Amino acid sequence: MKKYFVNVILILFCCYAELSIAQTISDQLKTIPQNQLKLGGFVGMKTDLIVNNRVKSQDYDYLVEPFRHKNETHLWQSEFWGKWMLGAVASWEYTHDPELMASIEQAVASLLETQLPNGYIGNYPPENQLTSWDIWGRKYSMLGLLRYHDISGDKKALKAARKIADHLLTQLGPGKTNVIETGNYHGMASSSILEPMMLLYNKTQKEQYLEFAKYIVYQWETPEGPQLIGKALAGVNVADRFLPPERWFSPENGQKAYEMMSCYDGLLELYRVTGVPKYLKAVEMTVQNILEEEINIAGSGSAYECWYHGKEKQTIPTFHTMETCVMTTWLKLNYSLLRLTGKSGYADNIEQTYYNALLASTKYDGSEITMYSPLLGHRGPGARQCNMDINCCSANGPRGYLMIPRFALMIAPGEIYVNLYSESSATATLTKNNPILIEQQTEYPVRDQVIININPEKAEKFTVSLRIPSWSEQTSIRVNDGIIDNITPGTYKKITRKWEKGDKIELHLDLRGRLVRQSNHVAILRGPIVLARDSRFGDGLVDEAAVIQSEDGYVELIISEEKPKEVWMAFTALLKLGAGIDATSNPPVKIHFCDFCSAGNTWDKSTRYKVWLPEPLDVKKTGHETYY
Repeated sequence: MKKYFVNVILILFCCYAELSIAQTISDQLKTIPQNQLKLGGFVGMKTDLIVNNRVKSQDYDYLVEPFRHKNETHLWQSEFWGKWMLGAVASWEYTHDPELMASIEQAVASLLETQLPNGYIGNYPPENQLTSWDIWGRKYSMLGLLRYHDISGDKKALKAARKIADHLLTQLGPGKTNVIETGNYHGMASSSILEPMMLLYNKTQKEQYLEFAKYIVYQWETPEGPQLIGKALAGVNVADRFLPPERWFSPENGQKAYEMMSCYDGLLELYRVTGVPKYLKAVEMTVQNILEEEINIAGSGSAYECWYHGKEKQTIPTFHTMETCVMTTWLKLNYSLLRLTGKSGYADNIEQTYYNALLASTKYDGSEITMYSPLLGHRGPGARQCNMDINCCSANGPRGYLMIPRFALMIAPGEIYVNLYSESSATATLTKNNPILIEQQTEYPVRDQVIININPEKAEKFTVSLRIPSWSEQTSIRVNDGIIDNITPGTYKKITRKWEKGDKIELHLDLRGRLVRQSNHVAILRGPIVLARDSRFGDGLVDEAAVIQSEDGYVELIISEEKPKEVWMAFTALLKLGAGIDATSNPPVKIHFCDFCSAGNTWDKSTRYKVWLPEPLDVKKTGHETYY
């Protein structure tokens, strides 16, 4: 009893101290209505494939079935419905497809039929509730219901989400079970319910949800908790926050990437309401640490779903690397920070991950999303999970795809932000009764030119902010016949003028091939695209040692029209192959590379691919230990 009162006093004190300096925070950038944007070209095609062949093809009643039985003791079937619903709602926002809306409505109705009188929606019996993945599953049910309420205003969905939360509050909190003592990963899986609790608070303004959110964050910082704020602010690497666990998938594992980032996404929602500066700082420092220590050349990370200093180890073949759920959550966290801060680096991160890791995770027809997409080997379907014909990543992946339209073009007062360069048409409104049509004509990132037509209904002064990727060292911009100068990579180039119908921006980005070296391996980047060798080109062993011919760090790449039908883009580069007696004297030969998302994407084990090529050691170089 004494411990209970101490905890209550500490929580109240902590909350009071934070509220005394808190203020509500508005997003810097906002998303335009999704039905006012249509993506074309390659990006639009891939988005349509995901909506039609993955989201709409899902038997939603199959995902509801586990909720009807409530006999689970340790598995995570209860996340699948919510993950699918999040992708389905976002798909409907983009397409306004009436057939999809009918499926969404029926899926919600079917789930609500499983809700118990006490409010519980899940598949665990009472004696096993609060264990393993039970609260995690409730989180995804709440998120799905709340997102459906966003587009429908359906009061039954909101009431059901409230009943889930209210029932959970009878089980967790001061004097009850401690949230961080439930589930796995130092309570991160369970306490990631912070996000829907805050979204529910935003909709209802009921203080009990906000107080519970603060309770979760307080418990994080206790000795038994994951210390997501304290260790972030202390600069502790995400891979080093706890000792390696004796059992990998267990409560004592503190490096679990997906659950950790989910908690930080919830912390950002709490920050939006309270404005406590350390919340944002902890998330930004963690994301920067993940970027520097974990995210590989393809924009993903993790092994066995945990942080492991993966960036420095990315040339080493690694089991169970680049999980799609980790990558999708990385996209979501960067999108949240982009909205909050308006910093272009987060948009750069999204572009890198989308064009490489996300696209590579998906079967070429969009029908299935795999669990792991390593930097070498072959591609294929993920495992079946929870005795069902689905897995977490196939359910979750569409959320990543449908974030792309949301980030593509955003607005702020008096500004239009162009984040995604893709064939597209969008309408944004900055002032009342003056819609602005923005149309892009481009084959980027195959070609370097982007034409952006700006057509306001009436002439208006505003700013167009163009994302200049951090890798684009040579960028040129023209507006009509005028040259725009002072362009800095890794920023937005802001162009403020009175825009009229027929105004045109012409942008050229730096798509020179860039040679990257790490740990006696080499790889090629072209703009945001990672290149890889692929066995379908029939020009040698894809994992053969090679010296890629370059000058000042740049590789001459020639676009190749000779490519397999499933390949998006292909190039040739000059390489010296092998490490045999003739390797140094033989002339370089043309070798094919393709974009990483196309590499191996036949889902056939006979197709092999590789990003990082071993580079032979030349001991004649300075120091007798330098690679060629």
